[in-house]
Amino acid sequence: MERAMRVLEFNKMIDRLKRHAASSLGLEKIEQLKPSTDFEQVKQWLDETDEGAKVLRLKGSVPFGGIHDIRASLKRSLIGGHLNAAELLDIAETIYGGRRLKAFIEKMVEDDVKLPLLHGIVSQFNPAGELEQSIKACIDEFGEIVDSASSALQRVRREIRSSEGKVREKLEQLTRSSNTRKMLSDAVITIRNDRYVIPVKQEYRGSFGGMVHDQSSSGATLFIEPASVVEINNRLQEAKMKEAREIEKILGELSAETAQYADDLLANVERLQHLEFIFAKAHYSRELRASKPKMNLDGIISFTKARHPLIAEDEVVPIDIMLGGDYTSLIITGPNTGGKTVTLKTVGLLTLMAQSGLHIPAEDGSSAALFQSVFADIGDEQSIEQNLSTFSSHMTNIVDILKNIDRHSLVLFDELGAGTDPQEGAALAISILDHVHAIGAKVIATTHYSELKAYAYEREGVLNASVEFDVETLRPTYRLLIGVPGRSNAFEISRRLGMRESMIDDAKRQIASDSNKVDRMIASLEENKKQAEQDRAAAQSLLRETEQLQQELQRKIAALENEKRKVLEDAERRAKEAVSEAKVRAEAIIEELREAAKREGGAVKEHEWIAARKRLEEAAPQLSGERPARPAERGGEAQRKFAAGDEVKVISLGQKGHIVEQLDDDEYLVQLGILKMNVNADDLRKVKAEKPKYSEAVTTVRSSDSHVKTELDLRGKRYEEAMHEVEKYLDDALLAGYHQVSIIHGKGTGALRKGVTKWLQNHPNVKSTRMGAAGEGGSGVTVAQLK
Repeated sequence: MERAMRVLEFNKMIDRLKRHAASSLGLEKIEQLKPSTDFEQVKQWLDETDEGAKVLRLKGSVPFGGIHDIRASLKRSLIGGHLNAAELLDIAETIYGGRRLKAFIEKMVEDDVKLPLLHGIVSQFNPAGELEQSIKACIDEFGEIVDSASSALQRVRREIRSSEGKVREKLEQLTRSSNTRKMLSDAVITIRNDRYVIPVKQEYRGSFGGMVHDQSSSGATLFIEPASVVEINNRLQEAKMKEAREIEKILGELSAETAQYADDLLANVERLQHLEFIFAKAHYSRELRASKPKMNLDGIISFTKARHPLIAEDEVVPIDIMLGGDYTSLIITGPNTGGKTVTLKTVGLLTLMAQSGLHIPAEDGSSAALFQSVFADIGDEQSIEQNLSTFSSHMTNIVDILKNIDRHSLVLFDELGAGTDPQEGAALAISILDHVHAIGAKVIATTHYSELKAYAYEREGVLNASVEFDVETLRPTYRLLIGVPGRSNAFEISRRLGMRESMIDDAKRQIASDSNKVDRMIASLEENKKQAEQDRAAAQSLLRETEQLQQELQRKIAALENEKRKVLEDAERRAKEAVSEAKVRAEAIIEELREAAKREGGAVKEHEWIAARKRLEEAAPQLSGERPARPAERGGEAQRKFAAGDEVKVISLGQKGHIVEQLDDDEYLVQLGILKMNVNADDLRKVKAEKPKYSEAVTTVRSSDSHVKTELDLRGKRYEEAMHEVEKYLDDALLAGYHQVSIIHGKGTGALRKGVTKWLQNHPNVKSTRMGAAGEGGSGVTVAQLK
């Protein structure tokens, strides 16, 4: 595949990918990237990239700071080498970076984000926390050994500071003295050869004694260490040598400790490099707005709205292309500079990207095939004087391709048969295509030979395609038309440019009638295809409108259900309160009747019964819109005849008892527990023993797969309406099980954004909020993390 990778500019795509590397580790891995022919490995690579893209979609970024390539230092520690402070600090920072990255992935997994591959990688990290602590206890963030690294170092540094203070004190006395100041070029203390000196004028060199360490370029100033500080400077130098030996000892001990963890840390670095590579691919996927392709071993390519990754997004024209299945060869015809070569390169490069574990710039659902080999003969046509060399060059490549292809190959031919006599070139092109087709390789070829337009109609498994040309603007549209061969536009272009109609008619008579028929057929095919695409677009538009109406209806139904639930809950609450209050009052009245019965020997006087009954009627709960039921309504059809022993219910009291005796036509003596009372027949109802009834609680729960989006668009809404929609949407999102949602409020004056943020921060089920990242809409979007 090496030549195909070069021709298809795979290296340029790699250069774009390198921009997303976080360190030299990622750069190294990206530079080694090549397409794989192992189907399972490619699937795993794509799944890893997909998990990385999911992390970026949810979190925006990944903490890769502090990670260094420490492999050389680790290997040197294994053979007993001493590492310097900077190397040890890099090791500690890399350990910390790996630990932080592991915690980041594990936290997402705890939040129910499915990341099996990434979690599998970080779970193998050996934290080496003891080594990190040892290094950071001895070396500060600037790579300097701290005083507390050892007690000996602490002592010797105290001695150094003491000696330095004494030296500076003595020298400052000299610089401040009026007697000696005139002998100095400048009243300053400086350092030469790591010893403290003062600048003395040449003529006073003998006035201080001591040693001369340097002189100015003019020779007028000598840097002298006065005799009075030589001894102190000597002690200072001895102390600094002790410090250097102690530092060397500390670094040696840390290097030895590093060697104990070196093997585990080397494995950690490899895993960190792999993770950095995965997230570089994920970042590139986000940059391209790419998607994960479905891989297959059947040689089927199906790219929808595919874009060449190296062409600017505002310039590239997406194409739909299919290969494999019903046809294995695609012949693309059309004008020069019409996009034929770009189509070839798009198919080839996207195939190589997919086999490298990269997402491809095409819509979701696109399929890519895994090929054992990809061949490409693509090159611009040269001038007429170089036709021989052009043809020879192309044929050399083609002969080499034909020797190596098999049924698992993808072959891309650009301007097949060009550079020689048209008849011979067309015949060679047909012969080459027949050979490749017979082997079973998948092939896409571009040509402007008219003979190849009929080729697809005569061969099973071969299909024509063309790039569209707009004769109105005299420009190609770069759209690929599958199933429609390209036609000559020479006459239409000439007419648009002002050629006389008689000359055009004369030219038409010069060509064969068959060619005219073919062009008319092609024109008809193009027109039918355009009409079909317009009909399809209209159908899709209608489908989208229907889906929007359905969603709106679902929202309204949900709102009505919510309102209904609130009304029922409120009614139930008020009913319970009323019943509870009535029950308390009724029990109090019954207790009074019991006391009266005890006083009267088991019978209740008529005036007491009437008063109690009146109070019971007053105690009955009255709900909104309800009127008191009359006896006939309460008891259904009145029963006026009862016999002794009949089980009855006193409607006004809601109590059950039995008939003791009939007093007259309309009144009975009724036993209610220990009470006996006279009751009118209209207030009695015969009852049967009731069997226990069991009620079923019915709960309406919104399914987690309800159609709830992960974002809510409030742009154009009034403030009150927007707040109402946010409240309702958040309930739906919580029921749907979402952990993060985005509220799109736009930038505008900022009032709506502030209102949304304040409302979310006060909601009990919102964990945190943040402003959208650059790729999420920036300050026009608020992202909420849900509990």
